[in-house]
Amino acid sequence: MSSRYANRRSGFTLIEVLLVLVILVIIASLAAVAIGPRQRGAYINAAKTQINAFHTPLEAYRLDLKTFPTSSQGLQSLRTIPADLASPTRWQGPYLDNEIPLDPWDNEYRYEYPGKRQADRPDIWSLGPDGVDGTEDDIGNWMTTRRE
Repeated sequence: MSSRYANRRSGFTLIEVLLVLVILVIIASLAAVAIGPRQRGAYINAAKTQINAFHTPLEAYRLDLKTFPTSSQGLQSLRTIPADLASPTRWQGPYLDNEIPLDPWDNEYRYEYPGKRQADRPDIWSLGPDGVDGTEDDIGNWMTTRRE
């Protein structure tokens, strides 16, 4: 009779398996809650860094052409010569080695010159986590501009 009882208890019961699964789900959800804010912060820092990286190429463009790209020319003018340049021979680009990156949320960076927040400089911004323009979570170069 003892061997029959031993065979019966050799596996896990459904309740034991479900209990282990519930514990694993709880641990995974706690980890996700702890990592979520760090991921958001990392994305925000990445956007600030990318926006700040446009500073040097834009300054080189301005030195060659005596002005920043217009809003209609945008950041793409750092890679390819704009069709509407008054003096195309002054363009010495490309000013960026790689394609214009997307922000961490896979949206294009916005560009406006003259800027609304900085009249003498272009405004460059990301729509931020919500992907909507003009909200509190937008990240712009007026927040990251270097002091010269």
